[in-house]
Amino acid sequence: MVESEVAVPEQANKLLLECPVLVLNRLWQPIHTCSVKRAIRLVCLGHAQIVQTDGDAQYQTHDLISWAKHSSGHLSGELIRTVRHAFRAPRIIVLALYDRIPRKEVKFTRQNVFLRDDLVCQYCGRNFTESDLNLDHVVPRDKGGKTTWDNIVTSCIRCNTRKANKLAYEAGMSLLRKPKAPRWRPIYGKRPELSEDESWAQFLQPDRERVRVSG
Repeated sequence: MVESEVAVPEQANKLLLECPVLVLNRLWQPIHTCSVKRAIRLVCLGHAQIVQTDGDAQYQTHDLISWAKHSSGHLSGELIRTVRHAFRAPRIIVLALYDRIPRKEVKFTRQNVFLRDDLVCQYCGRNFTESDLNLDHVVPRDKGGKTTWDNIVTSCIRCNTRKANKLAYEAGMSLLRKPKAPRWRPIYGKRPELSEDESWAQFLQPDRERVRVSG
């Protein structure tokens, strides 16, 4: 089967084809994300297999035919239909040959700082929603601080107000961990609603960095 065989007359199925899929290299390391449509094409070409993320055979891999069999019994609205098959949208694929990890620099953005810090205020240690968080300059700008990975942390509004334009120790506060540029992960750069697939957690969480401030 080739990509052109995928027929998606329903709007819901068209949306399914644009959902993100986590891409693992052949060593099962996360390296990228792609659309469901792209993932299906890679599987059709034999460049990848679909990773099962539910049931007793979790993490078993499938080609498109065995994946279609595994998908039987699911609601039709959850299925992508082709000329020959109907199957669930994959969540994870593993590449057959590629075994490297691409070197990518994480773009400095507000959202990526929040992702690096897991939505945790780096002063009080509490978890918040994005709407209740700000970015704080560890060394204030009026003291020469720059807007860089190693000088910006996630801060709740209360802690941000308390610290104001002081150094942390001047405000009687301390950092949970020393900020630095994060190692790239597929989740960086994705909109939050596209980055919360629970089936990805097993592969993404081990990469989370915890660099504690010493002394």
